[in-house]
Amino acid sequence: MPYQFDHIAQQVPDIAEAIRWYQENLPGVQVLYQDESWAFVEAHGAKIAFVKRDQHPNHIAWRVSNEELDRLAQELGKEIKTHRDNTRSFYLEAPGGTWLEIICMENSPWASQ
Repeated sequence: MPYQFDHIAQQVPDIAEAIRWYQENLPGVQVLYQDESWAFVEAHGAKIAFVKRDQHPNHIAWRVSNEELDRLAQELGKEIKTHRDNTRSFYLEAPGGTWLEIICMENSPWASQ
């Protein structure tokens, strides 16, 4: 699997409020997942994760295979973390303070998304 853009993540103080605002201002927003600490929405092919500040940084996520995630993490000396939804990832800080998440979703509910 080549690198594929997957989602952006935005830190918000209130997950439900962020979802409500997007649904009111951007037609076609569908909630893929929501709880108190994070949410995943999609609108017209673009996915956004709403996250809490203490959970994840604002970031741009690129999806890769398990093999590529393992290879790249080893090459860059990064620790892979398994998240509660069974995704696996690590973060890289790009120039200008942008964070990239390299993520594998093969064993998660999002594998077919």
